Order: sequence, then C-alpha cells, then structure tokens
Amino acid sequence: MLLHSLLLCGLLSFPLLAHAEAGPYNRVDFQVESAREVANDLLTATMRIQIQDRQPSRVAQQLNTALNDALKQAAAFEHVKASSGNQHTYPVYGKDNRVDGWRGHGEIRLESRDFKAAGDLIMRLQQTLQLGDIHFSVAPDTRAKIENELIAGAIKSFQERAEAIRAALGARAYRSVNLSINSGGRMPAPYPIAMARSAMTMEAAIPAPEFAAGDSRMAVQINGTIELQ
Repeated sequence: MLLHSLLLCGLLSFPLLAHAEAGPYNRVDFQVESAREVANDLLTATMRIQIQDRQPSRVAQQLNTALNDALKQAAAFEHVKASSGNQHTYPVYGKDNRVDGWRGHGEIRLESRDFKAAGDLIMRLQQTLQLGDIHFSVAPDTRAKIENELIAGAIKSFQERAEAIRAALGARAYRSVNLSINSGGRMPAPYPIAMARSAMTMEAAIPAPEFAAGDSRMAVQINGTIELQ
C-alpha cells in the first residue's frame, strides 16, 4: 500500500515538474537602429606655448606671463570659454647627460559655439601661442535632445519589426521580454592643424581661421527579445 502511494505521488508530480523546467519558447532576438547626421555645434581648441631657457625660473616666468595674458584676452570674448590646461617644465639634457637647459610647456583650452568669435580669438592668440588642435562635436544639451528623439524613433521601429515578425510567423500576439538601449555614433576627426596653424612671423598679418565644423553621426540601437504567443 505504501509503495502504491509513492508511485501515485510520483506520477502526479511529474507533469508539474516537467512544466516548471520548460524554458522560454518562441522567442526572437533582434536589433533596430535609429540614426541621424547632426551638425557639430561645439568647438574645442587647445592653444600651446613652449619656452626654453637655461634657468627654470625664467621658463616659469615667461610661461606664466604668456598664459595669463592669453586668458585676459579671452575674457573679452563673452561667447568663448577659456580655461587653463596642462603646464609643466622639464630638463633638457646635453652632452654627458648633463642638464643643458629647461623647457616649459603650457596650454589653455577654448570652448565655444560661436565659431566666428573663437576664430577671432585664435587669430589674436596666435601672436604668442600656437594652435595645438581643434575638435568639433555635438554639444551635450543638443546631444541629449537628439538622443531622446532617436530613442522614440528606435522604439517605434522595434514595435513595427516585432509586429512584422509576429505576422510572418502566424502568432496571435507577442510580448516584449527584454530591451536594452545603446547610444553611440561616429565622431568627426580632429580638425587638421595645417588648416588653422599659421607659419607667418609675428610682423605679418594672421587671418582669422574659417572653420567647417562638419557633422557627427548619432545613433541609438535597441536590442530586444520578444516572445510570440
């Protein structure tokens, strides 16, 4: 009798166990993307100076004077943000590995949405500083706004793709099981230095550089899983 009861319990529990262990079924993974070319609206430039002298104190003095003067000039440009960058001094070795002098390097960083104002300031600063590099990008607030629009577009595309899959496979309905949203895109290359750096002497007139900011490709991808019902 006891053996019969145990066998009966085993038979009754088997279907429930098999159902509980059955994994997800009729699931489909796919990806959609929403992308757009967006005009770059932020300029970031680095202005540099390098000083060499036998005395480190004179190197520091000349560096500080040049950089302080550059920041004062930048302060007159309301729509250009200027900030201090890297600054360091290191020894220059000559014969017999002896210190032959000192070399100092200093930078200031410029950031602006007003490309003309930035170009005019760069022109002025090139009397004493060299243009290190220029980058064009999409400003953070512009990027956030565009990303929100792309997310909405990507979600719509995901729903349309999910419905097409459901119809093609003859399912009654579907439900979204998992979604992940990723944003990214292709950033433009740094602006070529040769287009903006002047090789003229200080006595010659330095024209203000004209910039073509170009575009950045912004994209949002949605990776998701649907379960057909």
